Amino acid sequence: MKLRNQAHWILLVLILGIWQSLCGLFDVSEFIFPSPSRIAQQFWEHHMVILGHAWRTWWVTMLGFAISIVVGVLLGCLMGSSKLAYSAMYPLMTGFNALPKAAFVPILVVWFGIGVGPAVLTAFLISFFPIMVNIATGLATLEPELEDVLRVLGARRTDVLWKVGLPRSMPYFFGALKVSITLAFVGTTVSEMTASNEGIGYLLISAGSSMQMGLAFAGLVVVGAMAMAMYEFFAVVERRMTGWAHRGSQS
Repeated sequence: MKLRNQAHWILLVLILGIWQSLCGLFDVSEFIFPSPSRIAQQFWEHHMVILGHAWRTWWVTMLGFAISIVVGVLLGCLMGSSKLAYSAMYPLMTGFNALPKAAFVPILVVWFGIGVGPAVLTAFLISFFPIMVNIATGLATLEPELEDVLRVLGARRTDVLWKVGLPRSMPYFFGALKVSITLAFVGTTVSEMTASNEGIGYLLISAGSSMQMGLAFAGLVVVGAMAMAMYEFFAVVERRMTGWAHRGSQS
């Protein structure tokens, strides 16, 4: 395996080593900033509880993310295939995306109650925008010369969209998926911190209120690990489906 494929693991080990050394050198209290060894110990002691909350966070995030893919692709196709729709919708969507999604959680609780509903919708609201924008960009930036040639050859507007525009947008789409999945986990966790009695977000609040910082950091590590795993999953799918777009960078 090439060194560059191992670089992230080497960097992770280096960071953990420095972290552990600094905590030991300065005798940092675990109530302030737990060491990696303490976090691992807390994870082992409470692994069943952590994994139970992690499962809940994972499937709720996947549900919200699936909705964001459907909505993002549909809106992206609409915006990318119509200059009028692009001009009308893009500024409004940009303004909506600027709103802090955590502010929606109390409203969603009023509408749907405490539980799965607010978490799913928060994950959706925070993750659909990159998908929509990247699909729209991929379609809207189709070279006019290429489209003209296809139209001369008898292709209809829908043919250009489905047979050329969408395949050309796949690198943009997978790039958006890798960004959006991490945002979806953020949305779910934030919602669980204020509107749930399950999930990693709820675990963080519970651990923090009881001064179990090692347990709280263990929960954070699990969320990060799930996000990294899904990111890598989409990266693998991207390499298999859009290798043509990256062949120049392969070595």
